[in-house]
Amino acid sequence: MRTQQFNIAIAQSTIDWIGKKVTGAHNGTIRLKAGELSLADGQITAGRFVVDTTSIKILDITDPATNAQFAGHLASDDFFGIEQYPEACFEITSVQDNHIKGDLTIKGITDPVAFEVKTRLNDDTLTVTGTIVIDRTKFGIKFRSGNFFRDLGDTLIYNDFELNILLTAKAVEVPAQAQI
Repeated sequence: MRTQQFNIAIAQSTIDWIGKKVTGAHNGTIRLKAGELSLADGQITAGRFVVDTTSIKILDITDPATNAQFAGHLASDDFFGIEQYPEACFEITSVQDNHIKGDLTIKGITDPVAFEVKTRLNDDTLTVTGTIVIDRTKFGIKFRSGNFFRDLGDTLIYNDFELNILLTAKAVEVPAQAQI
């Protein structure tokens, strides 16, 4: 069995987010901070990545003042509480074919998530793409959730949000003795 270790290339990896509400949606980006993946015979077997919650950006609001206000609200305890929780983390717990299960930690709360990925291995570069759908209320993010508040009308924010991931990772040279 051939095993390989990969470090996620932060500058070449992206996470795009989409949050929806009754009257529309917002989208943006958030950066990775670190990560690694393990492969055995070309299949992902383990991995972990850390997200820098302080890097959240909103792309669909072009007015600078409105964008800053919304970014401040996402950073607040109503949403991600980035002052206290500057990182979120995902750790793979199992992989079957291209179906990944793992533990996602946001705001210090860990909950299992599962999603499909597509992988491509080209020499020493591994590319992984997928979409993770997350129920924000499982991580204590209840602001304007219909599960916790009544009569929100058109101010309701849907519980699920999406993270569209593109991970690019580079192979790590492992000494020959370590592969035995």
